[in-house]
Amino acid sequence: MLMWLRACLIFASVLLSGCGMIKQGGDNWKAALAAQTAQLGYRNWIVVAEASFPAHSRPGVRQINANEEIPVVVDEVLRTLEQTEHVTPRIYVTREMRVVENDYAPGIDEFRKQLQGAIHAHETTELEQQSLMTLMEDTTKSFEVLVIRTNTALPYTSVFMELQPGYWNADSESRLRDQLERQRMEKLARPVP
Repeated sequence: MLMWLRACLIFASVLLSGCGMIKQGGDNWKAALAAQTAQLGYRNWIVVAEASFPAHSRPGVRQINANEEIPVVVDEVLRTLEQTEHVTPRIYVTREMRVVENDYAPGIDEFRKQLQGAIHAHETTELEQQSLMTLMEDTTKSFEVLVIRTNTALPYTSVFMELQPGYWNADSESRLRDQLERQRMEKLARPVP
């Protein structure tokens, strides 16, 4: 009987770890965040999610539960990413959040102020939440997504971060592609001996 119970516990722990659920208590979410972000790279996503954000059963989605509000978690995620050189975030917020009224979602005005401070002067891009969800779900087909579920109970407040190379930006990539194209054209323009 004891062996059967032990086997069931092992099976349950394997099953839970396969789902990508990472359980934390207290500040353990910060340690889990540091460990997880060290493994993420270009084209991975981090979602700092409101309390009602759906749990995903799809492989490639890992979840951390943080007993904090979104601005606190966004601040910690950005601090963690700023300590690495290999990735930098492209931050997306929902377009809906800008127009949600405090009368219908008490606390949203204060939330927006707190979030602005937590973003560390990073530029943000607004997209409709459904578009962000679609982008994230498409990403999980090939890349990892880390979802950090928070206590924030306000609509349309999840923050999405698409990771970009930290040591190579779009301008550098554009210059490289231009140079390669010039070289290709020069080679084509040379007379054949």
